[in-house]
Amino acid sequence: MSGSNNTRLTMATGGAAGSGVDGSSYIRTIEWDMMNKSKFFPLSMLSSFSVRCCLFPLTVIKTQLQVQHRSDIYKGMIDCAMKIYRSEGVPGLYRGFWISSVQIVSGVFYISTYEGVRHILSDLGADHRIKALVGGGCASLVGQTIIVPFDVISQHAMVLGMSAHPGSKMDINPLGIKSWPGRSRFQISKDIGREIMRRDGLRGFYRGYTASLMAYVPNSAMWWAFYHLYQDELVRICPIWVSHLFIQCVAGSLGGFTTTILTNPLDIVRARLQVHRLDSMSIAFRELWQEEKLNCFFKGLSARLVQSAAFSFSIILGYETIKRIAVDEQYKHQIRW
Repeated sequence: MSGSNNTRLTMATGGAAGSGVDGSSYIRTIEWDMMNKSKFFPLSMLSSFSVRCCLFPLTVIKTQLQVQHRSDIYKGMIDCAMKIYRSEGVPGLYRGFWISSVQIVSGVFYISTYEGVRHILSDLGADHRIKALVGGGCASLVGQTIIVPFDVISQHAMVLGMSAHPGSKMDINPLGIKSWPGRSRFQISKDIGREIMRRDGLRGFYRGYTASLMAYVPNSAMWWAFYHLYQDELVRICPIWVSHLFIQCVAGSLGGFTTTILTNPLDIVRARLQVHRLDSMSIAFRELWQEEKLNCFFKGLSARLVQSAAFSFSIILGYETIKRIAVDEQYKHQIRW
């Protein structure tokens, strides 16, 4: 192996190369400049869209649990899923899907920022966990700036027609959008966007932006840091025959569990700011505390944990698999599946 390849291998494995069955070193982390981007980007977008298609109902369930008053409508995740399905069928579980799928585009900017920041910090000699923490935070800042307007529209669509209280004729529909039968999801989303523009102008599309940053920037930063932390520990304790890709997927799920528990109240505040059209985070926090007290730390948590574990496992499975497929030929013999 050449000197430059030795240097790259050391950087890719966080300073300690993994050891294969035959005693040879392998690359634990595939770096940005090791990949063929023409393969990586299209495959990454396809993977992201596939995961979103499969798991989007969990996002709808989580959002409806977060914006309901106490537990007036749904008693939990399963109850919410069953009631939505009985009322609207499968389409009800995909409310706001197409407008939310724009996140696939923001995902390209997200991962490019994450990998780009890690690459810059690598040149500065930063520890691989610091690279993950800083890269994850910067990536979320860029991603949220792009996606928040679409997220606002999507969340209004998710709760359209949802009752405010059991037996109540009033819906959680602060924009007054009509969703009578026969209207397409695109028409409804367009009406939501037009009404937000009429009432608030462009700033209406960034309602809850600060709360989104406060919820998702730490979430993203911690998730990537925990992902590498758990991965290092699992590599250390697992037998050498255990698939490295499987270890990465488990590390992603554990990172998702950890960050979800730590950031749950902030995510509820973000959802309520965007759907209930509250004026500030302090008002949202105050209302949430008055309604829920300590339960605000657990409201919608089961749905978020399931969603986070499923998304984390699936995203890492797709992400790390695609990186292995897109890696340049000169590194393929050093990649362990």
